[in-house]
Amino acid sequence: MVNPKQPKQSDQKRRKMVSFFELKRLQYKSILKDFSITKEIRHIYINKLNNLPRNSSKTRINNRCILTGRSKSVYRFCKLSRISLRLLAGQGLIAGVIKSSW
Repeated sequence: MVNPKQPKQSDQKRRKMVSFFELKRLQYKSILKDFSITKEIRHIYINKLNNLPRNSSKTRINNRCILTGRSKSVYRFCKLSRISLRLLAGQGLIAGVIKSSW
């Protein structure tokens, strides 16, 4: 049975949510780090920060292969997994990459 929730879609949803809540999260964290503000107010902002959606945190984002959606062993410079990179390089579709033989 195929999972209706594709990894690419959920990753894109997380990335949108991170960008949407980024400014609000940054504001709350800067208030928490300011010790000139009273503890009561800082406590309120701790609760506000905790009430933000979990998927709006930057650490929840995974780098995924743009072709297959694989999350493991993804190269940052081309956003491809090692398997996809090897297939494309073997076909000669990546500029500057050739199969070596010695």
